[in-house]
Amino acid sequence: MKSTLRFNPGGSIDCLYTEAIDLRVLGRLQVVRATDIRFNDTSQEWDVHDADTGKVLFSHTSRDECLFWEQTNLQPGSPSHH
Repeated sequence: MKSTLRFNPGGSIDCLYTEAIDLRVLGRLQVVRATDIRFNDTSQEWDVHDADTGKVLFSHTSRDECLFWEQTNLQPGSPSHH
């Protein structure tokens, strides 16, 4: 997975967290989840929910596919990153 760090004017960073880069060397971390992956009993699929709104962004029978979707779509600069 390619990792991207984007520093905002205030000094914060938007990124999809990975341990490939030890961000602790930059200082104290404050981590906020962009999504929440939950199993949907009704559809029998995994749903990727926007952590702020609860809106379902993606669904799949495989949780790994949901994790892959996160990595592909939530990286800064990706088409669906908001």
